[in-house]
Parts: sequence; structure tokens; C-alpha cells
Amino acid sequence: MVPELTRLCKIEFPWTRDRIYLNNASIGPIPVRTQRAIDGVEAKRGDPAQFTDTELPVILAHAREAAARLLHASTTEIALAPNTSYGLNMAAQILPLRAGDVVLVPDGEFPANVYPWMLQARRGVQTELVPRTAQGWPDEGRLLERVADPRVRAVAVSFVQFATGYRIDLDRLGAACRAHGTFLVVDAIQGLGQCPLDVSLTPVDILSCGAQKWLLGPWGSGFLYVRHELVTELEPAFAGWMAFRGTDDFTRLTDYDPTFHEDARRFELITLPFQDMAGMTASLGLFEEVGIATVAEHLRALRIPLLEAAARGRFAVVSPTDPPHDCGIWCIQTADLRGTYRRLRAAGVVASLREGSIRFSPHFYTTLDDIARVIEVLDQ
Repeated sequence: MVPELTRLCKIEFPWTRDRIYLNNASIGPIPVRTQRAIDGVEAKRGDPAQFTDTELPVILAHAREAAARLLHASTTEIALAPNTSYGLNMAAQILPLRAGDVVLVPDGEFPANVYPWMLQARRGVQTELVPRTAQGWPDEGRLLERVADPRVRAVAVSFVQFATGYRIDLDRLGAACRAHGTFLVVDAIQGLGQCPLDVSLTPVDILSCGAQKWLLGPWGSGFLYVRHELVTELEPAFAGWMAFRGTDDFTRLTDYDPTFHEDARRFELITLPFQDMAGMTASLGLFEEVGIATVAEHLRALRIPLLEAAARGRFAVVSPTDPPHDCGIWCIQTADLRGTYRRLRAAGVVASLREGSIRFSPHFYTTLDDIARVIEVLDQ
């Protein structure tokens, strides 16, 4: 680890001296700065007279700005949301889908990116689960073929698959969708925070992301990105009271104007958890210091000794290891999966059992010594 990264980790994650946490794909730990930001808002919540008239809206504005910087987007394209499911349900409701239209979803997606689309059967929209490859990964070739079908109006994919660590080639898929006039919707929760993404270059129409995993934010924080050309074209599925023009002026709230804001705030449902959004802003600030590219490089370096150990044959790595499909989720299989999992837990290694594999998901605070300890357990 570079010295600056080591220094930040000691300050922000002091508990790493005591345990090996490889479970960011489930719950990301909150940095010290983030807890401090949350506590600062909560302290005033106990005595709300401490809040100024403009303080709470500024908290939300800063969160939108931080999310926009992460994605290389405009703040006008960012709506704050409490979780990934909110944004995916919003996308399924607001896209102009009609009876007979088809939405492509890779089989094996996390349920949050499946059920909102299946519910669209109520208006005659078909959800097509595209079969996986022999390795159990999304079949990008088949997705690209099916996009050419004029009945296919939307493709909904995860940036990174939760159970395999497969990172989809969003540049390639996005270009194909854009060429055929097909909407691309992305569940980004397993990718953002470990994989760079620039929506000014990668054609994405709608993206939803909770901040509680790789972005190291609190529960109840997240955001929705809507491409600027679509913001004013898409009607929100419901009416958040501050989604309308004029509601920023609290002295004239009954001067009703049924005109939505012309930015992505029209998709927000107020009241949002201010303390969690302040925490998310603090966490995203940490990533601005570290750099997402640095995180990705660090995770690849950590994986090298694991792959070398796997070559000895005691366990198998079943996640992709080739760019552009690799990432920081590493799934392994052993002859005695549950026994191996129990030994890891007994050794103080926190990971997950998911879909027939042990899933490791380290982050930039993970060290080579941590991985060496994991390999020692796996080689037993």
C-alpha cells in the first residue's frame, strides 16, 4: 500500500488491526469521518433550534454534488435516494414502456433488479431473463444480439454481479443500446467504489446506487442518475412535495405550481435522512482523496497471491480475472465449502456464502498480510 493510503486506513478504519473484513459486497464499514458527520447532524437533531434555515437543504445539495463528481455527471442529473431499489423501481415505472415491449435482464441478477421489471407485466411488458454462460456469468454476446430486436426497449444490468464478481462491459453494451434506441438501466451498488465509471463517456440512461456497500456510506443513503436528455422527458411515478417548482420557498408553499423541477430533484421523495446523506458525502470525499483508480489497482494487486495459491489446487477462484470483467469480488470454491467458511470465521476472517461460493470482497484498507492469512486458512 502507498504510504498515504496506509495513513488514511489507520485513521479511518482503526478496527482493521483486530480482524480481516472481506465483506464489502454485503455491508461496507463506515469511516471515522463519516460517523463524525452523522453524529454532527444527529446532535443538532436533538436540539433542532441549532439548525439554520438553509442548513438542511445545503446538506442535500452537497450530497448531490459529491455523487455527481463520483460519476463525472452534472448535479442536475442526480436525485438522492435511500437505496438502490428506490431508483430501480423508479426506472421501471417512468420509462415509456408499452404492452408488447421487452426488458432484457441477465439471469442471476440480484432480486432488486428483477422484481421491479417483472411487475411491469401488469401493463403488458415482458421481462426476458437472458440465460447465463457455462461459467454462470452474464452472456454479453446474447445480450448484444437481443438488443437488435425492435421489441427490446430496455436492458437492466448490474455493473458488477453480486454472486460472481462479473463486471459487465458497460461501454460496449451502452453503445449497442444507444445505437438501437434502447434504454440502459444500471444497478451500480456492487461496482461504484471499486470500479471507475464516467457517465460522460459511458452511455448509461439511468443508474441507481445505494451507498452502504463499496461506497462505505450509511444505510439510508444513495442516489439516482438520470441522463440529462431524459430528465425532463420522464414523468416521475409519484409526487414528492419538493419535486415541484416553487417549493424551495417555505414561505409560499400553498402557492401550488404543478410543474416539476427541470432537474433530477423531480425524482426525489422528501423527507430524506439528512444525517445519512451527510455521512454519504463524507464517505465520497474519502474516495476523492484516494481515487477510484487507486482502489481498483490495489484490489488487483491483492488478488495476485490468491490466484497463485489457487494454482496449487486446494481451492478454485471462479470469478472473472480478465479486464474488463474483473473486479474486487472474488468467489472461491472448495471441496468442503461450509467447513472452509467455518474455519475462516474462526480465524477472524469475515466473508459471505453466496450462491454456492465463498465470496471475498476486500477494499482499499485490506493488506497483503490479510490476504496471506486468508490463504493460510484455505491451504489447511
